[in-house]
Amino acid sequence: MITSQQMKEMEEWALSKDISISQMMENAGRGVFREITQRFDLTHKHIVVFCGTGNNGGDGLVAARYFHERGQPVLIFLFGHKDGLSEEALENYEKIKKVVNIISIQDQEELKRFKLQKHLEYVLIDALLGIGLKGTVREPLASAIDLYNSIPGKKISVDVPSGMNADTGEIVEKCCQADLIVTLHDLKIGLASMQEKCVVVDVGIPRK
Repeated sequence: MITSQQMKEMEEWALSKDISISQMMENAGRGVFREITQRFDLTHKHIVVFCGTGNNGGDGLVAARYFHERGQPVLIFLFGHKDGLSEEALENYEKIKKVVNIISIQDQEELKRFKLQKHLEYVLIDALLGIGLKGTVREPLASAIDLYNSIPGKKISVDVPSGMNADTGEIVEKCCQADLIVTLHDLKIGLASMQEKCVVVDVGIPRK
């Protein structure tokens, strides 16, 4: 198990070995896609990806591309403006913006305008925060978590459930519920009590 700080150090180590953030993001998103397709029946399922603007959101955008290429209906909620995306996440946004419906949400009022059809079956992917949580969950991410938890369907979190402290497992206010947690490179310490829900995927970081 590793801490969030150790994970950041491992990413820096990978960069020093010419493994780019883009490569790791591609591996992460592909790993999320692979684990979901292997574990769940996706017949007639609609994929809804909840993305933040950091690299966790970038992982979600990559996964969304793979689901689209597989022929699954895909909808992306982007919480924040595309101009706020990390450089690597923006690259992946540009790759799919013309083929997948992306709804940008800036505040609670915008979120209230959208209603998912209740008769459809959903697979929900939480790529909002990952290990990037600092302090409390702010809007519109707090409302994003509420919406995510309110929709019936299979629920998957990328790295750690958004709203959970990756180092302590503490939930300060609210947290995305997850049937499966696809954690990256190694299990985060905060997930110790949830190991039965976790699967680790390799993102290409060389072992020291």
